[in-house]
Amino acid sequence: MELEKEIQQTKFKSERHKAVLNIVFTSSWIACQQMRFFKDHDLSPQQYNVMRILRGQKGKPITVNGIQERMLDKNSNASRLIDKLKEKKLAERVICEKDRRQVDIIITNKGLELLKKIDMVIDDIENLYTTITEKEAEELNRILDKLRNQ
Repeated sequence: MELEKEIQQTKFKSERHKAVLNIVFTSSWIACQQMRFFKDHDLSPQQYNVMRILRGQKGKPITVNGIQERMLDKNSNASRLIDKLKEKKLAERVICEKDRRQVDIIITNKGLELLKKIDMVIDDIENLYTTITEKEAEELNRILDKLRNQ
């Protein structure tokens, strides 16, 4: 699956330009794979990201802003995602005892159980990426970190 064939373009302004397009295209491809997987669990990848953040709190509440800061997709509306998780009884909003104007978010037992269930099959997603070696993944991570380090 070469980029040129996928987007039907043979010439690029430069290799850097092609690399950026390749990152954008690959990001979209990965997102589509994840959407298919999470659809079986009635979740979006963004909702799953919020749930993992909540689980990482180990029972300690976190604010909506705290969640937003840690999200992979910074353009996601964390408040709306939390509302959806609340409707599904996977997360709860609780009034902060120290500051009653602040609302904290915690994951529910139902949310933790769903994550356990997903954890058991998450390797299915990881198996999509076994075409690159651990060493190649390490190098890719180094390059992507370097790209963002401006």
